[in-house]
Amino acid sequence: MKITLLVVGKTEDKYIVEGIEKYLGRLKHYIGFNMTVIPELKNTRNLTEAQQKSKEGEMILKHLNNTDFVILLDEKGKKYTSVQFANYLNKQMIGSVQHMVFIIGGPYGFDESIYKRAQGSISLSDMTFSHQMVRLFFVEQLYRAFTILKGEPYHHE
Repeated sequence: MKITLLVVGKTEDKYIVEGIEKYLGRLKHYIGFNMTVIPELKNTRNLTEAQQKSKEGEMILKHLNNTDFVILLDEKGKKYTSVQFANYLNKQMIGSVQHMVFIIGGPYGFDESIYKRAQGSISLSDMTFSHQMVRLFFVEQLYRAFTILKGEPYHHE
C-alpha cells in the first residue's frame, strides 16, 4: 500500500516544515509515502466560501484516481486513539487498498463533491487546529501508527 497526504496550500512556518520533514524521513522506512501540495487559490477576496470550496474541490479531484481510497481529515470525522488508528491502517493494508489518500482541505473545509468522493473522514481532535499544524500532527500520528504495528518502543500506553 502507498499513502499520500494531499494538502491545499504550502507550509510556510519553518518549524512546521522541519517537523514534517523529520517524520517524512522516518516514515520512508515503513511505507511509500508522498505529500502533495495543491497551490492555494489566488485572488479569493471576491469569492464566497462556497465558491472557494468548489474551486478547491475541483483541484483536489484532479489529483485523485478512481481506485484511490480517500479519507478526509475533518473536524466532524471519526475519532481514533493512536492504537485504533494503527489498527485501522493495518486493516486497510490487509484488505485490497493499494493507495490511501488523506486530504487536508483549505480554510473553509471541503466542498460537497469531496465528501461524496471520500470513503470516510477522521478527526484528530475536538479542538480546531490550523491547517498547517494538522499536517505535522497527522504525519506524526502516521509514524506512530507504524511503530505500534511493528511493536517498536515509540508509543507508550
